[in-house]
Amino acid sequence: MIRLTFIRPDNSMFEAAGEAGDTLLKVAQGAGLEVEGACEGNMACSTCHMIIDKAWYGKLPEACHEEEEMLDLAPGLTSTSRLGCQVELTDDLDGLIVRLPKSTRNMMGF
Repeated sequence: MIRLTFIRPDNSMFEAAGEAGDTLLKVAQGAGLEVEGACEGNMACSTCHMIIDKAWYGKLPEACHEEEEMLDLAPGLTSTSRLGCQVELTDDLDGLIVRLPKSTRNMMGF
């Protein structure tokens, strides 16, 4: 199992685990965290925006052009923002720290 630490907007921490190939979105939702992911991985929205800890960001594969365009729609965008539906876990990511943004955008635009 690959261990992850999610930091909620109120700065409380939540630990979860996933398997290689799982997405950050799948692990977060499976752990009961409120992350929308309305497009189910098709990159038609930015509702699964997450902020990767700076120390871990360089260990992720680069975001594709389409993901970067979708991220532009995400509120609270940072230099280490990624879409949770696009980041697949690998053994190299054991211990990854991910912050959930303070604001989210759902498919209704709220």
